[in-house]
Amino acid sequence: MTDKEDPKKHKSKVKSKVVCGYPISIFFIVVNEFCERFSYYGMRAVLVLYFKYFLLWDDDLSTSIYHTFVALCYLTPILGAIVADSWLGKFKTIIYLSIVYAIGQVAMAVSAIHDITDSDRNGTPNNMTFHVVLSMVGLFLIALGTGGIKPCVAAFGGDQFSEHQDKQRRTFFSVFYLCINGGSLLSTIITPILRAQDCGIYSQQKCYSLAFGVPAALMVVALAVFIIGSGMYYKPEPQGNIMLEVCKCIGFAVKNRYRHRSKKYPKRQHWMDWAEEKYDKLLIAQIKMVLKVLFLYIPLPMFWTLFDQKGLIVIQPDQMQTVNPILILTLVPIMDSIIYPLIKKCGFNFTPLKRMTVGMIMAAIAFVCAALVQMEIDKTLPTFPSKSENQLKLLNMGTNPVTVTLPGLDPVNLTAYSLVNRRSFLFIRTTFTLQSGSQSCKYSAEFGFGSSYTYFIPSTLIFENIKPNSVHLALQIPQYFFITAGEVMFSVTGLEFSYSQAPSNMKAVLQAGWLFTVAIGNFIVLIVAELAKLPKQWTEYILFASLLVAVCIIFSIMAYFYTYIDPAEIEAQFKKDNEDDEDDQSKLQKQEVEMTKKDSIESHREGKQTRM
Repeated sequence: MTDKEDPKKHKSKVKSKVVCGYPISIFFIVVNEFCERFSYYGMRAVLVLYFKYFLLWDDDLSTSIYHTFVALCYLTPILGAIVADSWLGKFKTIIYLSIVYAIGQVAMAVSAIHDITDSDRNGTPNNMTFHVVLSMVGLFLIALGTGGIKPCVAAFGGDQFSEHQDKQRRTFFSVFYLCINGGSLLSTIITPILRAQDCGIYSQQKCYSLAFGVPAALMVVALAVFIIGSGMYYKPEPQGNIMLEVCKCIGFAVKNRYRHRSKKYPKRQHWMDWAEEKYDKLLIAQIKMVLKVLFLYIPLPMFWTLFDQKGLIVIQPDQMQTVNPILILTLVPIMDSIIYPLIKKCGFNFTPLKRMTVGMIMAAIAFVCAALVQMEIDKTLPTFPSKSENQLKLLNMGTNPVTVTLPGLDPVNLTAYSLVNRRSFLFIRTTFTLQSGSQSCKYSAEFGFGSSYTYFIPSTLIFENIKPNSVHLALQIPQYFFITAGEVMFSVTGLEFSYSQAPSNMKAVLQAGWLFTVAIGNFIVLIVAELAKLPKQWTEYILFASLLVAVCIIFSIMAYFYTYIDPAEIEAQFKKDNEDDEDDQSKLQKQEVEMTKKDSIESHREGKQTRM
């Protein structure tokens, strides 16, 4: 134990075995996080398809319910953090809400079994209300569970390290983020494959129950792994209803400052100092720490506004979305082991806030790259009529050439053709057969993605309506690289920064504040996209990139004036001062008692002499 560590903290801390310099309890936490993220992202990967093809909802309703669910998952962390820091503690909060989480996943799996209400055995549920209600209850429980434990798990992992293990704690948050993306990568690959299987007792349908059932099983495994490590954890006790005390303290400071707004009252260093008349100085100092960090969070939702749109910059095929988690699994260890140490050796103080600033710039560059790719795609697209135009297609079905003259246009010469059919293909090579009575013929041709063709039969002439895409998929790699590098520098650093700058009794609350910026970012996407109404996709990318650059400048200015603190050291100093004050009061009381005794003895002697 070092001199800076709190002896009271170590008195209640379970001594965990150390492996490679890390508490062994950490391994249970990261495995739990991997399984939980697999469960969440695996379920989410097929959720919209479940709404559309099982519950038979339209696109608008499916999308609305999906985004509502995601937003709720990022709002409930505030509730979980308050419960953890004020009432149950992080360990019990994770256990109880994980049980709720697992029940929700099981409810989703059961709601996707079509045979339960398929009384006529035709493959379609007859009582759709049952499936809708059960799935909505399941989603609510999942949102409550995943959001509630989200800030607690990261903070609980950070609690396992001693004060002198700053380097190991930073590495933990990087590994923690690796587990998030590892679970996400595997689940988004595996669960769609499971959904594509046919299953059922009476009729074979797409197996949504299996696609939801495997994530449910992984959530049960996550809970079991976390409970197994119970005896090895350090479990800090909650310090009462801290959030209520914080709100009361802030309210009193505001009221007291308003009452003393006259110039005859001397100014105080910080507006929270106006609460000193009623509240403990340690609590006031802790509130100041939290408010400083929350103030820094104000510009951050803009990063998530761009990041959550990375799925919009996919061309073909959908598997390109797996590039992001794969790059994260690659870049996180490279950043921690090579890039950051190299920057440090060069003598540059690459602080957490500087990393986050660079991460925001990287995200802006990614969207500029996306805009450039979109411009190249637009060049290959056909010219479609606008709202004030129309399109006319002329086909000469006769045996003689025809010249067509339209008002305001040059004459058009049409040769003789016979039109039988027109088709659009989404595959690259194909062979198809045309049959008329007993006669048939086969055609084999190569097609490109995004193209459209017209076949004239009995002639073998092919007319290309829309040219195939000529923009290579590899052009997307730079934008994915920059957005992933930005995520690693911004998100991983933000997790560790939120923990390191938070007071001991509000670490989960500050983690919830960090997650709340993600929810705000999602709302900004909806607002800006609705108000902007830009005609071209690439202009929207440039707009968001410009907004992020502007926000980045503001954030860098705020970060320049931010002073890094050591919450544990500040709290220890305040506790020491309080102990010194208590010792002084104790000595003073002791002296007063001794003086009282002395006066009593002298008074007794004087009374005795008087009687004699």
